[in-house]
Amino acid sequence: MKHNVYYEGKVQSLGLTTAEGPATVGVISPGKFTFSTSTEEQMAITSGTLKVKLPGKDWTAMNKNTEFIVPAKASFDVEADIDVSYICYYK
Repeated sequence: MKHNVYYEGKVQSLGLTTAEGPATVGVISPGKFTFSTSTEEQMAITSGTLKVKLPGKDWTAMNKNTEFIVPAKASFDVEADIDVSYICYYK
């Protein structure tokens, strides 16, 4: 199990292997953050609301039980007002 820490601990995740392949389960603390992808990522929000700005798109609020896909080799922005939990599958 791998522990990932970003933005001075404000974003943390644990890596795991699922039936769908590699994934991370994590928490995003309040703040605005930018991430880059190497592979396609499918993110599912498991608690809270995460504002997401995907490449070429407007900001969108993603609530609990919603999912979004980030293309490979892309950059995207997220913003949280409260702690948000998620699971991210790597394709």
